[in-house]
Amino acid sequence: MSIRVVVADDHPVYREGLVAMLADRGCEVVEDVDSGEAALVAVAEHDPDVVLMDLDMPGLGGLEATRRVVAEHPRTAVLVVTMDSDDASVFAALRAGARGYLVKDASGADIARAVESVARGESVLGARISGQVLAAAVGSAPTDAKPFPQLTSRELEVLTLVARGYDNGRVGRHLGLSEKTVRNNVSIVLAKLAVATRAEAVALARDHGLGG
Repeated sequence: MSIRVVVADDHPVYREGLVAMLADRGCEVVEDVDSGEAALVAVAEHDPDVVLMDLDMPGLGGLEATRRVVAEHPRTAVLVVTMDSDDASVFAALRAGARGYLVKDASGADIARAVESVARGESVLGARISGQVLAAAVGSAPTDAKPFPQLTSRELEVLTLVARGYDNGRVGRHLGLSEKTVRNNVSIVLAKLAVATRAEAVALARDHGLGG
């Protein structure tokens, strides 16, 4: 029986390419959508084996959509396929429950193999991503403290994206938050870091290796 797949990506040319590639390899693409909200509707309607999820989509971001798919449809595996290869995005997606993570320069064959693997219940990381995860694991001795321990995980995610140059709207889309919530988080981060401006927070974050 073929693997049933939902493809969620807001770039129509890339999405159409994924759909065609998967169909050529015997997968059944039950629906392709361009937002996190539409992905949730498609999963609820079709109960697919796998969702290919972009992270940076308008409206409800792929990260929050991943969390909801995993919570509401645990049988469905989420395979992230995105442009974002920074540590913050990778670990946020894995914490959200994604079973695999590839960047968009992966070949069609690699993506097809990853779909098959996550459908079997396995975890898959692209070559570049697995190297990052390994480096992070090797570099995190028990005595090492994470940067800015006064920040919650969400606040650290927001700070990392701000340090990458994201405005509040893009941070919100990436994390599935409203702009108001992002503004509140940024204000809290500034207070906790004892800095007066966003630029100071960015400089401090980059000094600690965030936002690269």
